[in-house]
Amino acid sequence: MNVTSDAIVKKTMGVEFAIGALAAAGAGFFTNPVDVVKVRLQLQGELEARGTYKKIYKNTLHAGYLIAKHEGILALQAGLIPALGFQVVLNGIRLGAYKSAQRYELIVNEQGNTDILRTILVSGTAGCVGAALGSPLYLVKTQIQAQSAKSIAVGYQHEYAGSWDAYKSLWKEGGIAALYRGWHAGLPRLFVGSSTQLTTFGLALDWLHSLNIFPDRPILLTFLASAIGGSCVAIAMQPFDVLATRLYNQQTDAVGKGALYGGIGDALIKIFRTEGLTGLYKGTFPTWLRIAPHTVLCLVFYEKLDQLYDRIRQL
Repeated sequence: MNVTSDAIVKKTMGVEFAIGALAAAGAGFFTNPVDVVKVRLQLQGELEARGTYKKIYKNTLHAGYLIAKHEGILALQAGLIPALGFQVVLNGIRLGAYKSAQRYELIVNEQGNTDILRTILVSGTAGCVGAALGSPLYLVKTQIQAQSAKSIAVGYQHEYAGSWDAYKSLWKEGGIAALYRGWHAGLPRLFVGSSTQLTTFGLALDWLHSLNIFPDRPILLTFLASAIGGSCVAIAMQPFDVLATRLYNQQTDAVGKGALYGGIGDALIKIFRTEGLTGLYKGTFPTWLRIAPHTVLCLVFYEKLDQLYDRIRQL
């Protein structure tokens, strides 16, 4: 593939980021309600042994019902603005890097298929960069989504009036350090999640192409491959997702030290000791219910926006 054209370079460096950001924001709008439910389930019974606490939320559907009943239907879109902001930062970088690496043939082998190791490294590293830069957005998103009516509250309640109030409170509390508190919690989550998602997506797409089915329907192939990638990432990322939710939402003291966990390793040990392995897989179904459609929507939106951009450029 010839990638020396100025148009291709321009698209690789700038437009890829914009397309990835728009695609992810579109997907995030539709999947945010499930993210709210997931956060509540992950915080339920925090550091309590199984069977020793009252389960307010029985399952995914019950959690959604209770949230809508006690807080109103709009509560299912809690934290939407920082959530979409995080998607713009994360997936603008992540998908932009992945698609650029594809165009420059940096993550494909001599046969033009997905190179597993290089795809893992590129997508995982890009995910970490996006997670670190977007950490303040993810922090506020998580804390706002955890905030609930007292009768159905789980986890620590930060009691912000909204996203802007959260940012102002964090800034007054400790400036940049407070906004980036726990930034490291998202790194393993996004390295595992991003590398699993995009590597399995690439492998699935290669496999579907090899079957020579729907050769003239690239959007359908993207849909099928992304459904496979999204399902794989839900299982692989779940323990790290629980760790990130707990670390970002925990109460902190005057110097920003966590009241429950000292870091990722400490959180992992404490959760495993008190809640068992199942504690690290709390909210797995809503994670899948969110990430699988999000992956599909994100990559399909990307494909459509990419096609639209190419058509406009040819006018």
